[in-house]
Amino acid sequence: MIPRIQDIQALDNFILWVKFDDGKQVHYDLNEDIATVPAFRSLQDEYGLYRSFQLDTSRTCVTWNEEIDLPSDCIYEYGKVI
Repeated sequence: MIPRIQDIQALDNFILWVKFDDGKQVHYDLNEDIATVPAFRSLQDEYGLYRSFQLDTSRTCVTWNEEIDLPSDCIYEYGKVI
């Protein structure tokens, strides 16, 4: 089953706080993605882009633009549980 995002916030230093429907809460650090995935560098380079994310209607993907998206299962698996 694909985890669905219930709530999400963009914290400082490119950390996402994410709460899932099952109650799990994580911090997902985007810094490694920014350093290793060329498209993600825009989050750091383009002022305001990082905080302008959208959640798709299925609540299973976070998107910033047509080039940058992050599936909820990746956040669920690799986020640091808080």
